[in-house]
Amino acid sequence: MYYKVFIFFLILLSSCVNNIKNQTSQIQQIQNKFYNSGFTLIYNDKLVSDKLISKKMNDRDLIIFQKNLKKGTSVKLLNPINDKSIIAQVGKNSIYPNFNNSVISKRIASELEINPKEPFIIIEEIVHNSTFIAKRAKTFKEERKVANKAPVEQIMVNDLNKDVKVKNKLTLSEFNYSIKIADFYFIDSAKTMQFKIIEESTIKDVNIRELSKNKFRVILGPYLDLNSLQKEYNKLEKFKFENIEIVRNVL
Repeated sequence: MYYKVFIFFLILLSSCVNNIKNQTSQIQQIQNKFYNSGFTLIYNDKLVSDKLISKKMNDRDLIIFQKNLKKGTSVKLLNPINDKSIIAQVGKNSIYPNFNNSVISKRIASELEINPKEPFIIIEEIVHNSTFIAKRAKTFKEERKVANKAPVEQIMVNDLNKDVKVKNKLTLSEFNYSIKIADFYFIDSAKTMQFKIIEESTIKDVNIRELSKNKFRVILGPYLDLNSLQKEYNKLEKFKFENIEIVRNVL
């Protein structure tokens, strides 16, 4: 009798441990989902002929090229200037300039009303255990609120034979961006990274921002024009950072 109770207890304990492991794995997956803000490239055939990118893209596709994500990954793309967002999928692996965080189709640029002179977007991976799942690539959502509280609407396709028109609802502020290297739990770690960048490159404007008691951000800038931003960004290539972000400074 005691032996059966003991076996039952072991089975119950094992089941609980497995459930905890599964829940922990799911939590880690959500916490580790890809997020990046930066400047995109709006696709055109000349980019391929000039060998700036290595793959062609259909103007009407809801597809992006993104180096950090696997083909078929669902992503939410946001234009933070006007709060327009859209669901897309990652296409084939493609080579494109390191400065850009992605390449997007003309359809996506049109729907998000991207400014070609300031094509700033935010890319957020949609994990499969999230309540916000892209069941189809042809979906669109004009919202920035909690993603699981509203349905996804069908895209209204603009005439892609015409140039992408910019009709942002918000008045654009002056160009003002910084380069985010990483966030650290400890100030000493942030200082080590700051010292490394200054010592091993010609970049001198490397700052540390205290975001909270245990969160310290190493950041470069600010930069007030695209040329200076891109020039400093390219100097970071030697460090092989995995996910550098460009952040828009609120004035």
